[in-house]
Amino acid sequence: MKHVCVLGGSGFVGSAIVGKLSLSGYSVNVLTRRRESSKHLILLPNVTVQECDVMDDIALSNALKQADAVINLIGILHNSKKNSFKSRHVELPKRLAAICSKLGIKRVLHMSALQASNQAPSAYLKSKAEGEECLRRTKELQLTIFRPSIIFGRGDGFINLFASLVKLLPIILLAKPEAKFQPIYVEDVAQAFVEALDNTDTFGKSYDLGGPKTYTLRQLVAYVAQILGKKRIIIGLNNFLSYSQAFAMELLPVKLMTRDNVRSMEVDSVCVTSFPSFLSFQPQALEAVVPAYLNDDTPRAAFNRFRARAGR
Repeated sequence: MKHVCVLGGSGFVGSAIVGKLSLSGYSVNVLTRRRESSKHLILLPNVTVQECDVMDDIALSNALKQADAVINLIGILHNSKKNSFKSRHVELPKRLAAICSKLGIKRVLHMSALQASNQAPSAYLKSKAEGEECLRRTKELQLTIFRPSIIFGRGDGFINLFASLVKLLPIILLAKPEAKFQPIYVEDVAQAFVEALDNTDTFGKSYDLGGPKTYTLRQLVAYVAQILGKKRIIIGLNNFLSYSQAFAMELLPVKLMTRDNVRSMEVDSVCVTSFPSFLSFQPQALEAVVPAYLNDDTPRAAFNRFRARAGR
């Protein structure tokens, strides 16, 4: 498979996958709403960036005509009228399957979420499960689905969010403090996609992706504070207060958390299976990666970078 089309390739996970595909010699076409947001990919060898409204069947079909394989990474964390779980997580995979079938594209890799299920407590996880089913119904697809836990890495929206809160607030009021996660490094997720692409043993299979350790949310926030050298009081909220906090945050112009996010944390984001055996590596520990990029964002680190540039 030489030509790979990536939907959502300019995002946090997508950029890592596109980079590894480029290094592996694939010709990659990244579909994005705004080409300006993908400047970091334009100069990569073998990579083209194409503006495309993936919600438009004609535009999407035209963009996929030369593809041998398609990787779908499009997903949202917060539901809204403009960008709904149904349109992004359910209808898009359904339309994508139909277009691939019509064009004769068999190979499809899809990003879902750990604990996606029709019985899940949140609309997010239910919509992810429904999207998986839409793809599976198209029998001719050579489909591989990955379900990662929380993904961390430089520029992530999880560890960095709590780092911002730790820097700003002396007391952290934490919803669902005992919710469990098995964070996985973004580069490991990207490598899993690349290694699966041409591996026929992965056709028709789904894989959970998690790191080597499980943490509660309280442990993760405490670790971030430790890395940043901040002493913070962390107060865990009970269920009622967790949902109350989320409801209040839903009223903010920028949604940091919603009640549906809290519902997702009702089930632990932890793998029930071992790390996929077909992969040639083991996942990296959070402790081996996070300090490097969190410490880079401190005033001391900025001062050290200035000194290095000045040759002092």
